[in-house]
Amino acid sequence: MSHTEIPGERVPIRMWADPDQVEPAAMEQLRNVTRMPWTHGLAVMPDVHYGKGATVGSVIAMRDAVSPAAVGVDIGCGMTAVRTGLNAEHLPDDLRPLRSALEATIPVGFHAHDEPVDPARVPRLRSFGWDTFWAGFDDLAEAVHPRQERARRQMGTLGGGNHFLEVCLDDDGTVWLVLHSGSRNIGKELADHHISRAQALPHNQDLPDRDLAVFLSGTPEMEAYRRDLFWAQEYARRNRDVMMGLAYRVLADQVFGATFEQWISCHHNYVAEETYDGVDVLVTRKGAIRAGSGEYGIIPGSMATGTYIVKGLGNPASFNSASHGAGRRMSRNKARKTFTEADLAEQTRGVECRKDRGVVDEIPAAYKDLESVIAAQTDLVQVVAHLRQIVCVKG
Repeated sequence: MSHTEIPGERVPIRMWADPDQVEPAAMEQLRNVTRMPWTHGLAVMPDVHYGKGATVGSVIAMRDAVSPAAVGVDIGCGMTAVRTGLNAEHLPDDLRPLRSALEATIPVGFHAHDEPVDPARVPRLRSFGWDTFWAGFDDLAEAVHPRQERARRQMGTLGGGNHFLEVCLDDDGTVWLVLHSGSRNIGKELADHHISRAQALPHNQDLPDRDLAVFLSGTPEMEAYRRDLFWAQEYARRNRDVMMGLAYRVLADQVFGATFEQWISCHHNYVAEETYDGVDVLVTRKGAIRAGSGEYGIIPGSMATGTYIVKGLGNPASFNSASHGAGRRMSRNKARKTFTEADLAEQTRGVECRKDRGVVDEIPAAYKDLESVIAAQTDLVQVVAHLRQIVCVKG
């Protein structure tokens, strides 16, 4: 499917979604982006839905400016997927102990480790340079300095909401570990701090939506934001690395011969410096992954619809981007009012996971159809593998 282009005020809106199926509030957010003088281009992914300031599922290229709300408050949120050397027959028939062990090892929800995880004791850990990384905390916004100990204890934790850790099988029966998480509370606090700073700047007073407030290149405020932003993106990547190492340890304890064969990782709430049409721009992907030619990506669905491993096709019309998942079609509050625990149990049949009231808002029916989302972006990515979860850990 190719995109639909609809007029905007300064730039067109390139949409890989049906405009008639996007809620009016989200369409107005997209139009607001096109009204901003710094916007170079806007691409809209098939999982688009309403968000704070900017929609989830939007890719915004700006000249000499960046909007923190167009990144999202969970800076660096993203996915990691690892193909193991195991097959389905290596796994036990009863998967409950495996889920329990993962939940006991990796804190979920608002919980943190009792003590910071020692990277030297985490197997298969890909991150290095930990002393240098943590030394950078002293340079962050002073407002978050009291949070350092909590940030250290939250390193290697999952969080709640739509974050998850799964054991999956591909169509050949190969076992994969897949997780979705971000920069935890430290990323959110940094994002909230900088959004408030941007909103107070004089050049943002006449914007169509104050939540779209931007920092301008060459200013102290922009430099401070970029410093904190890139540190939080790195925190999120390291957080996923630690969790994947901890998950490997659990798997190896329970299943003989566990190995890691392929490791894929991608942010979907972040900023990157890129060039299009000969113009250097700052690209914010909020609920979108980079899909440059040959680059691997991860597009999940919900608790029972699995995940797609994809390769990017490098489509410049989308600023080399693709969707980050199925995307919500129903708010959390509406999902809680619409569905019951029995509905959740039915829709997650065959998956070892929580089926209680606390995760009803994550029921598969609250999300868009993943197959339709994939079908809408065949000019952005090609499918490499489809994974179906057999264990799902949620906060």
